Amino acid sequence: MRKYALIYKLGVTMAHILFCLINSSHVNVNLYFCTPLSALKHTSNDNTPILFETIADELIEQGYSIRPYALPADLASLLVNCIADLPEDNFKRAGIGRAKDHIINDFVRTDEICWITGNSDAGSAWINWATLLQNYLNKRLFLGLFSFESHFSHYAKGDFYKKHKDAFKGEGNRVLSVVVYLNQYWSNDDGGELVIYPPKQDKTANKRLKSTVIDQSRIIVTPSLGTIVIFLSEEFPHEVLPALRDRYAIAGWFRLNASIANNIDPPR
Repeated sequence: MRKYALIYKLGVTMAHILFCLINSSHVNVNLYFCTPLSALKHTSNDNTPILFETIADELIEQGYSIRPYALPADLASLLVNCIADLPEDNFKRAGIGRAKDHIINDFVRTDEICWITGNSDAGSAWINWATLLQNYLNKRLFLGLFSFESHFSHYAKGDFYKKHKDAFKGEGNRVLSVVVYLNQYWSNDDGGELVIYPPKQDKTANKRLKSTVIDQSRIIVTPSLGTIVIFLSEEFPHEVLPALRDRYAIAGWFRLNASIANNIDPPR
């Protein structure tokens, strides 16, 4: 195993918190598919801490967590219905970069997005769920997560997002990336998989893990309804393969507070 020492800057009143993450051997994971809403369990408040605990444990152990069918069914239903009711012009072409550096680049990504606010029942319920997760991870892992932003994403047939990292160059304010899938009856033939590339093991680790299959160094996630994916934003490059039919998801980020004077973070 390889250990990653990650230091997060938590503000003026706190120094740095050392958070060590252990990355287990690389695997190629192909998750379940063909998921109707009826397959999701109606997760009660009593079960939510169990899910959050599992996510935290996996973040500590390997830097990412993949939980199939884990989103509560009532929340998944709200979100699916919300997307179905959204006017098409609410979705805007996605770009790369922020503020003055924001550009549209068809070579990198071709999806469209709609930012989520608390102005709808679905948006409010989603933000409340994410806040519960944020509070739990801060208490359990001392991450200093300050805010959360997220948007719906729509990949039409042929759309993609090439390999990239979620943390912007020169900035360390995005700590955790969150993806939740909202696609019923998705099959392997529909494409649109999320591919995560774990950091390469060092030479010492490779000597200890001679039986590891080196070419199985990708984590492949089928975008089935209710699947939750969370990973360290700065550590894991990832991409979205071309979808062969309409593909919907939520992408979000837990962030540190990087506001300085009149420079408010995050900019849009």
